[in-house]
Amino acid sequence: MIIHIDMDAFFASVEQMDDPSLRGKPVIVGGEQRGVVSTCSYEARVFGVHSAMPMATARRLCPQAIVVRGRYARYSELSRAIMAALGEFSPLVEQASVDEAYVDGTGLERLFGSLEELVLRMKERVREVTGGLTCSAGVAPVKFLAKICSDINKPDGMFILRQEEVDVFLATLPVGKIPGVGKRMVQSLQGLGVRTVGQLRRYSQDFMVRKYGKWGGVLYERVHGRDPRGIEIERAAKSESAECTFGEDTRDREFLQRMLLAHAERVGASLRRHGYRGRTVTLKVKYTDFSQITRSRSLPEGINATETIFDVGCDLLRELPLPQPVRLIGLGVSGFDAPVAQLLLPGAVKPVTQGLDPQVEARRQKLDAALDDLRSRFGNKAVQRGRLFTPAEKKSAASTTDDDGTENSGEKTE
Repeated sequence: MIIHIDMDAFFASVEQMDDPSLRGKPVIVGGEQRGVVSTCSYEARVFGVHSAMPMATARRLCPQAIVVRGRYARYSELSRAIMAALGEFSPLVEQASVDEAYVDGTGLERLFGSLEELVLRMKERVREVTGGLTCSAGVAPVKFLAKICSDINKPDGMFILRQEEVDVFLATLPVGKIPGVGKRMVQSLQGLGVRTVGQLRRYSQDFMVRKYGKWGGVLYERVHGRDPRGIEIERAAKSESAECTFGEDTRDREFLQRMLLAHAERVGASLRRHGYRGRTVTLKVKYTDFSQITRSRSLPEGINATETIFDVGCDLLRELPLPQPVRLIGLGVSGFDAPVAQLLLPGAVKPVTQGLDPQVEARRQKLDAALDDLRSRFGNKAVQRGRLFTPAEKKSAASTTDDDGTENSGEKTE
C-alpha cells in the first residue's frame, strides 16, 4: 500500500501558525498585484481563490484577504522536518514537492498496527515536528490512486482505498480527477461522450494510443487501476528555472536583459550548489494578453556559469520580436542527463562545433566560485553584480561614504 501525505494549505498554514493574528482569516501567499497566488488558506478558498490564480482575480473575489509574501526558507525548513518525520516510519519515502510525499506502507502494520493506526501516527508526528500543522493522507495500492485519495477528506483527513474496492471507486470517478488529465484532455474526452472513468474503460488501449500517443497508453493503464511506478528515494532534477512578473508591462529590452541576468544568477547558483550542468537554455516570455512563448537553444556541452547562461538568454531575447509589451520573463536550464563534452586545453585550436571558449568559461567559473563563497558566508545579498543596479542605485553607490569617511565603491554590499 502506498501512502500519500499532503500538507493542508501549507504556505498559508505556516503563516497562520507563525502569526496568530492571521488565524481564522483569509490569507493569500503570493506576489504583488500582478503576480499569482502561491497558495491560500481555507478561509480564502470559500470565496473561490485557488493556487496559480492571478492575484488581481484573487483580490477581486476576496477583497478582505490578507496578502503576504512567501517565506520560502521557512517553508523549506519545515519541509525537511516533515520528510525526516516520515522517514521514521519507512525508509522508502519519496518527496514529491515541498509539501507532499509518498511513503511505501507495505508491511508496516507489523510495526505500527493497522493502516488506520499507522496513518494517524504519521499525521500526529507531522503535527509534532512542525509545531501544529495538519496534513491529509490517502492510502491505495498504487501511487496515482493514493494522490487522489489524499484530496478526498481535506483538510486534516484520511481516506483508505483497498484493492478490492478499486473498481467500484473508479467506475464513477470523474476523468478530471486522474493526475495528468487537464482541462484540454477533459474537453477532448467529453467530445467522446466520456465524463467518468467507467465510461472511458469502454475504449481499447490501441484506440487510446492512436488518439493520445504515449500518454494515451498511460491513461489506459490508470483507468484500469494500474500504475507501475514505485517509490523513488532519489529523484534526478530535470530543470532549474527562475521567472518574475513585472509591476508594469514593458518593451524595454535593457530592463528585460537586467532581469535575465538576475535569473541567470539564481539559476546558475542553484546548479553549482547541486553539482549540475545543463545543455539547454530556455527563455520564457508572457505578453500583456497572457499569451506565452518559449525559445530554447542547446549547447555542445553542459554549463552552469552565470554569464554563459545570461549570454544565451540574451541571444534568444534578441531574436524574439516584441509585438506586445512583456508582463513576465523567465530563464531556465535543462538537459542535465546529456553527455558533457571535454573542455579544450588552453592554447588548443577550437573546432568549429565547439560553442564555448574554455578560457572564458574558466574565468567565469572562477568568478562564480568567489561570489558563491562570499554569499554562503555573508548571505545572498552580500555582493551583487554592477549590471543589476538601476541608474539611481549606481549614482548612489558611487557617492556613498562609510561612517569612517572612506569612499564605498566597487561591488554593492548590504
